[in-house]
Amino acid sequence: MSRRIHRGLVAAAAVAFVSFVAVGPAAAAPPERFLDQSDEVIENFCGDLTVRRVVDIDVRASEQARGSEGLIYFAEHFHGSVSWTNVDNGLTLTDVFRVNSKDLRVTDNGDGTLTIIAFATGGAKTYGPDGKLLFRDPGQIRFEVVVNHAGTPTDPSDDIFISERVVKESTGLNETEDRDFCDDIHEFIG
Repeated sequence: MSRRIHRGLVAAAAVAFVSFVAVGPAAAAPPERFLDQSDEVIENFCGDLTVRRVVDIDVRASEQARGSEGLIYFAEHFHGSVSWTNVDNGLTLTDVFRVNSKDLRVTDNGDGTLTIIAFATGGAKTYGPDGKLLFRDPGQIRFEVVVNHAGTPTDPSDDIFISERVVKESTGLNETEDRDFCDDIHEFIG
């Protein structure tokens, strides 16, 4: 898996977690804060390594009802880091990121589903064991998410994820796009 896909999954998971958290319908809710902090040892990482993965992500999310239908729009800001340390040699690879995302358009499709057009903008930087910058991935991406609204289009707490697709590819440097994450782990800390 490329690091870009890995980061995309991390970002998507954070956005999905925040976007579908049980918040219920409201005209406007105060921003909420979520912390994802973990520290774990993973064996057989990328096939043959034992690594310590430390995650520190801070998410701030808000929601607002808009339009005559009162559909909920979300906005998120998250920043943080994920590091992988080879427990055998102490070498560490670290990703640091900052992302803002928000719903641009929410459409009730009239068939029990909502289509959400959202974008995320920001960047990620990867640092090697010596602290020097290895890769940069700044830019913006636009994507479409489809959810089943379970009969309550203004209440996201019961929405069921159906699909997600990229509408506009990333507009940045994308220095990790064609790189293999596990190859990089072996090269820099393996």
